[in-house]
Amino acid sequence: MSERMQRLAQFCVDSRFEDLPPALVTQAKRHILDTFGATLAGAGSDVAKQARQVFDGEVGNTLIWGTDQRTGAAQAALLNGVAAHALELDDTGGCDHSGAVVLPAVMAAVSMSGQSVNGRELITAVVIGYEIGRRVLEACGSYSAHNGAGWHSTATCGVFGAAAASARILGLDTAQTVSALGIAGSFSGGLWAFIHDGSQSKKLHSGRAAEGGLLAARFAQRGITGPTKLFDDVWGGFLKTLAGETAQPDALDADLGVVWKLARCSIKPYAACRGTHSAIDALGLLLDQLQVSADQVEDVQVSLCGFLQGMCGGRDVGTLAAAQMSLPYALAARLVQGHCRLEAYDDEQRGDPRIAHWMSRIRLEVDPQLSEDGEPIVSVRTVDGRQASLCVDPPLGAPGNPLSDAALKDKFFSLALRVMPRGQAAELLEQLWRVEELESVEALIVPTLRVGMQPGTLRVPKADAERPVRHSHADGSTPRRGYDHSENIK
Repeated sequence: MSERMQRLAQFCVDSRFEDLPPALVTQAKRHILDTFGATLAGAGSDVAKQARQVFDGEVGNTLIWGTDQRTGAAQAALLNGVAAHALELDDTGGCDHSGAVVLPAVMAAVSMSGQSVNGRELITAVVIGYEIGRRVLEACGSYSAHNGAGWHSTATCGVFGAAAASARILGLDTAQTVSALGIAGSFSGGLWAFIHDGSQSKKLHSGRAAEGGLLAARFAQRGITGPTKLFDDVWGGFLKTLAGETAQPDALDADLGVVWKLARCSIKPYAACRGTHSAIDALGLLLDQLQVSADQVEDVQVSLCGFLQGMCGGRDVGTLAAAQMSLPYALAARLVQGHCRLEAYDDEQRGDPRIAHWMSRIRLEVDPQLSEDGEPIVSVRTVDGRQASLCVDPPLGAPGNPLSDAALKDKFFSLALRVMPRGQAAELLEQLWRVEELESVEALIVPTLRVGMQPGTLRVPKADAERPVRHSHADGSTPRRGYDHSENIK
């Protein structure tokens, strides 16, 4: 057994909720809330419905969120993972889309664990999943190195996060967790080929990673062994095979338990690839600065790195998936619609001739001096000859520029209300906002995720009655650009 695999597995087994920094617990709760919201709305998407049809007739006890259907645990992990990523509103900055992988796997593991899992243990498992998934990605070199090589890290690295989190929920020991991570390596896979034709396979990656990680942990629990030198082996090892010369194996366990990777993750304010968000922010601020509306803008130029051009430079918006990866579309939608919320990407808006007009006046130019992880520079030229440029770094939703609590709750309601009445959504939000107090996440959160449940039928017991409610305050400022914050949600 390699020392790194041993340390990673020991970390998964030994981590305790009491040792997590309070700020990290707060952030974990925010990401759990955000992922549930994205999944509930995503359950109504075409790709989620089509995926569910594949398993029609399957029998099981695990809920498919946002529906009244139940299926087997592994299928539920897959289907909830697909729904979580279906609308491009799930979080980012971990393995890439960690929430859409880790949380569906964790909740499916809870359903098959055979014991009550409290909210503190849920948070701990989620933190572990984010940690391991991100560390595997960093061991591949970097996001741009791994994804630029054609691998979609949500799938390739996320499966390890799902395996680690599931192993924790299922109570695996160190040796079993090593096997779970080793088996997960054989379930790793996902390619960026979808980027050039707007196909839907990207939406499946999170679900397959969630399913694969859960199954890896389950197989290990039953005694099936996995390679104990998965990350170090020179023949068939994960880093040798998927990273090659860019591999940085020390990243797997450097400062493990000291530097927490969830702390770098972002919550999305816009229904598009995260690579477009900085430019969306910059354009909105420039319009305010210049005090102009769209009809007073002559053109928009974006200076960006080659990696971002390759990922988000496309102008084909024939499908939802293609439009959500298109920076020209995002900026045109911001000019025409005044926002980049989910409604800006529906069929009617994608066919709006005004958006097509503006896309033709948005120019992208690769700047070789920009680093591969550098944010773009947006320049706006007005019809009266004025010009201004701006780079927003970090973009809204990042840890350094977080969504306020009010904005996060607004986003949650805007998504949850697509599938459930407000009373039920409010009850679910209340549970998630103080999830660390729940005695049983299976008995309390899961029923509220079911469409058709009558709100007000659940009471939320506390795991520790003396423990004060810990609310998450990302910042003390007024809500910033993003979702409509007109309603003061308590």
